[in-house]
Amino acid sequence: MELNGVPIDDTFAEGFGTWIARIIVTGVTEEYAYNAAVEATGFATSAIGCPCEAGIEGFVSGEETPDGRPGVAILICGGKKKLKEQVLERIAECILTAPTAAAFDGLPEAEERHDIKMHFFGDKFEEKVEVGGRQCWKIPIMEGDYIGEEVYGMVKGVAGGNFFVMGENQMAALMGAQAAADAIATVPNTITSFPGGIVASGSKVGSLNYKFPIPATTNEKYCPSLKDKVPDSKIPDGVSAVYEIVINGLTEDDVKEAMAVGIEAAVMVPGVKFISAGNFDGNLGTFQFNLYDVLKE
Repeated sequence: MELNGVPIDDTFAEGFGTWIARIIVTGVTEEYAYNAAVEATGFATSAIGCPCEAGIEGFVSGEETPDGRPGVAILICGGKKKLKEQVLERIAECILTAPTAAAFDGLPEAEERHDIKMHFFGDKFEEKVEVGGRQCWKIPIMEGDYIGEEVYGMVKGVAGGNFFVMGENQMAALMGAQAAADAIATVPNTITSFPGGIVASGSKVGSLNYKFPIPATTNEKYCPSLKDKVPDSKIPDGVSAVYEIVINGLTEDDVKEAMAVGIEAAVMVPGVKFISAGNFDGNLGTFQFNLYDVLKE
């Protein structure tokens, strides 16, 4: 298969089940909401070494937020127990502390619900209030009052949908990956948790050469500088740089849509030579996203 003259590899991306919380962060302006959202999704690229995976889903208008102010939706992903801890810590450390910020549940219909009990920060000066028909807490802070929800829904979602953008040079591959990340940013219910939505250092599980345990090491099959040193290199002729796009979403269909939109954007960039995807031969993940099927759908 080719798309805009760019060959698409006959392979699949391998995804994994995860639990996801969706938080609506609001502020007096879109900028203040965004600042808080950026902090709340920091150090959350990969569960390999981070306490969770998180990212910005997109902007939310005041017409859609409980308090009528501009907002930003973020997704936080992880194991059920760890996710509850991360929702608490990220709201408490990054949203409560941010100027004018508030946090609301972005999955109010979710059956799985967890109380993060953040109101104790108020030291018994806190009060229950209603905002937009929701039960919230008002906690006195230096700038006035922090107001936000304390019970958050969590759903089973999908992590690890991915594809590789391969280019004739670094800038071509990077611009293709950037086009993909920008396009995916418009797809609801999905995030690309790596910096700017782009992965420069794809990894494999474990190590081939070290005797001591290590969770992940460089994916040498996709390193252009190792093409002539690795017998089973996956680097096609004419490719000198590779970037990976990794997608988490609330549903399998959300991830499929994001993959398709991202690939379609990437192949429009001159110098993009090949599109592939990463997997573990179907041995580890619950979900398989065949590139041909994703694009046909």
